[in-house]
Amino acid sequence: MDATRIDNLIAVNEFCVHHNIEISFINLLQQNGLIEISTIESKYFVEKEQLPQLEKFVRFYYDLDINLEGIETITYLLQRIEILQNEIIKLKNRLHFYDTQGQD
Repeated sequence: MDATRIDNLIAVNEFCVHHNIEISFINLLQQNGLIEISTIESKYFVEKEQLPQLEKFVRFYYDLDINLEGIETITYLLQRIEILQNEIIKLKNRLHFYDTQGQD
C-alpha cells in the first residue's frame, strides 16, 4: 500500500480509544454499510474522509441514544435532502438562465 493512502487512514482502535467507544459499534456500522473499513496487516482502518460521518454516528448512538436502525434512517433522509437541495439549485439556475434569455 502506498504512503499517501496510509496517510489518509485512521486506526479504528485509536478512534475507539479517543472517543471511549466499543470496536463492536464500528463493526456494526460497517456491517450495515454505513462506513468502510480497510484491513492492513490484521489492523483495521477508516479513511480520514469518513471521520465527520463516523463522529456523527457516535454522537447519535452514544449521546442521543439513537439505535442503529434510527441512524440508518437519519442517514438516508439526510442524503435525500442533499440530493433534493442540489436539484433545487440546478432548477433555479436553469430558471435564472431562461429569465435572463427572455430579457434580451
